[in-house]
Amino acid sequence: MEIPAFALIIAAAAGAAMALQGSLNAALGRIIGMLETTFVVHIVGIFVIATALYLFRLGTGSLTLLKEAPWYTYLGGVLGVLIIFGVTVSISRTGVATATTAIITGQLITALIVDQCGLFGLDKIPFTLGKGLGLALLAAGGYLMLSR
Repeated sequence: MEIPAFALIIAAAAGAAMALQGSLNAALGRIIGMLETTFVVHIVGIFVIATALYLFRLGTGSLTLLKEAPWYTYLGGVLGVLIIFGVTVSISRTGVATATTAIITGQLITALIVDQCGLFGLDKIPFTLGKGLGLALLAAGGYLMLSR
């Protein structure tokens, strides 16, 4: 399977943005509270995406197709709240590197399960010994990141 380099660059940029966002959210959370920060982040996000969709016409899809999406695909919004809150709390209590290490480990374990099972209509991608070794190395690196 060939992986497009541009997609990996986008993924790395999203990871960098996540670390910055979590740091900013933790700083805001110390001032206004963690749940309040989660609320504010989503309100600001609504304004940003509404501007992109309606003012700059950047969307390529159609919101009229919402009714065709399976019910469980809307759970991404619920998960978004849990993610923002969880990242905000964990970074404020453990630091950016430690929290990010735990976040990435959790993401990878979940991603391997989703790939293996082909959940949500995605293609099945089998778990391999190499992926298991990569997970073990990531976990070892995570352990090393936890030492102060």
